[in-house]
Amino acid sequence: MLHALDHLVYAVPDLEKGIDHLEVRLGVRAAAGGRHPGEGTRNALIGLGEGSYLEILARDPGQPLPDRPLWLGLEGLGGPRLTAWAVRAARIDEEAARARAAGVRLGPVESGGRKAPDGRLLAWKFTDPHAVVAEGLVPFLIDWGTSPHPSDSAPPGVTLLALRAEHPNPAGVRPLARALGLNLPVTKGPRAALIAGLQTPKGFVEIR
Repeated sequence: MLHALDHLVYAVPDLEKGIDHLEVRLGVRAAAGGRHPGEGTRNALIGLGEGSYLEILARDPGQPLPDRPLWLGLEGLGGPRLTAWAVRAARIDEEAARARAAGVRLGPVESGGRKAPDGRLLAWKFTDPHAVVAEGLVPFLIDWGTSPHPSDSAPPGVTLLALRAEHPNPAGVRPLARALGLNLPVTKGPRAALIAGLQTPKGFVEIR
């Protein structure tokens, strides 16, 4: 499953404070990613090895709020947490249709883009990030096409070792993940939570 993972989304109320907090916990400082025009968000990145990365996502005070809710768990965010994750899909339209046929409603395939700090334009296709399935425990799909991958320039030093989840009804979540070909371990917990196990310069760290 980890080889299919593209990135984890760690949503924070304030980007600079989120970067500082993770640097203390992980021993690696995230690098600025860029703004998402029209979505009212911006991000910073840390590489996770194997062509994947941790996206630290926050409201962008330099943009007006969009007409629809903020994406990927930022709307109504109470504090920093893992709110979503993405898996790579080389044939995203086919895979989204297959997921829909299996009862996993990831929403339509859309296009996104942002400018990296070095001026490069990054572009991707992804299933609707507003279509949250199982409170974010089921991932959305993403295809970078010929675009540079963000992990190429993300600061290294952290490795993703494991990803698991908790949910009050784990039996209802597991089949949704399996429909995407993913064997996500889901155990019973008081609320929905993604838990990532990371090897870092500070040792083994779990974030959720």
